[in-house]
Amino acid sequence: MTTDFFTDERGRLFGLAYRLLGSADDAEDAVQDAYLRWRRVDPGELTAPGAWLTKAVTNLCLTRLTSAPARRESTAGDALPEPVLTGGGALGPLETVERRESVSFAMLVLMRSLTPVERAVFVLRSAFDYPYPELAALLELTEANARQLYSRARRRVDTGETRFPTSDDGSMRLTESFMTAVRSGRLELLEDLLVADIATWMDLGDGERVHVRGRAAVRRNAAATLARFATVSDFLLTEVNGAPGILFLQDGEVVGLTVVETRDGRISALRTVADPDRLGYLRAQFAALLSAE
Repeated sequence: MTTDFFTDERGRLFGLAYRLLGSADDAEDAVQDAYLRWRRVDPGELTAPGAWLTKAVTNLCLTRLTSAPARRESTAGDALPEPVLTGGGALGPLETVERRESVSFAMLVLMRSLTPVERAVFVLRSAFDYPYPELAALLELTEANARQLYSRARRRVDTGETRFPTSDDGSMRLTESFMTAVRSGRLELLEDLLVADIATWMDLGDGERVHVRGRAAVRRNAAATLARFATVSDFLLTEVNGAPGILFLQDGEVVGLTVVETRDGRISALRTVADPDRLGYLRAQFAALLSAE
């Protein structure tokens, strides 16, 4: 099989691996491992190369999730996933609500509660529209078992605290208003932008994580965020994990970001990542965009 075919499939495969692993770096490793296997296969043996690649990446991700649950999941705790710029299609097309929600911070955190095989069934079904017969064959399950696993995963996800954001014009305008209030330091302007029970998560690095709820607490938290990013040289509104996001820039490098989630015309959640260890992939994306201009 040609390298060109794999290159054409790479974006889809990365999107699959990222949804399964919640880590951009690990997803890159899984896709690269699949490529190395792909190069060793006799082209004459493959009747459905796309399906072969999907199965290879899925199995590699399942191996990672199964062999290192303590390292990959337990140590994640309440840490936010590694963010990814999605406006350029890095995780594949996000034209449906299901595909957009499947890469949201809220969903990626919730999927940590699923077993590896539940996660695979859920992602392949909800984000990639796999029919049950194909899904079952890919994962070597019975169709009845695949349906049962998806139903169980869907129930767990639906009972979690979710609000899957969109990046429509209204959400972007709200995010722009929030960014204006933060940049000006006039936090009293936030009052009308926030729902009463707004929640915020901050992943600051070195194990420092903050989770607060309610307008007053979020305003205080916003003040702390301002203090932390007091020296930033610029703010940029963009799309992160399928939702409106604000990048905090210092000398052209991303030093933090906030993803904004909305509900009924107001901001319902804020998720801030300032941990350098979780910004590596997004920083590389942003640097590549700058160099391409």
